[in-house]
Amino acid sequence: QVQLVESGGGLVQAGGSLRLSCAASGRTISTYHMGWFRQAPGKEREFVATIMWNVDSTYYTDSVKGRFTISRDNAKNAVYLQMNSLKPEDTAFYYCAASRIGSIVPSHYNYWGQGTQVTVSS
Repeated sequence: QVQLVESGGGLVQAGGSLRLSCAASGRTISTYHMGWFRQAPGKEREFVATIMWNVDSTYYTDSVKGRFTISRDNAKNAVYLQMNSLKPEDTAFYYCAASRIGSIVPSHYNYWGQGTQVTVSS
């Protein structure tokens, strides 16, 4: 079992930055693909970014490319999402997740955190 706990969310003005952290426990995440997802009120959970376990290659949804950066620190058993140039449409609950499959599909992820709220004001 992998337990994931997100932190770092908050309220920020448009154009600002936030860094989300995801701390893992129970098992090392070094052999898991890690992803960030988000869910806005009334909308489905959507893929944001993922980082592979073996080559650290990354993939982003188009709307965050060039603004968000996903990274991992296996020594700290943690994953991060640096979010720059934030926009009001980035407002959502952000979730960290772990998967044995490199995927952008939420159902392919086995473990989820409880989420952290990000609110971007205009």
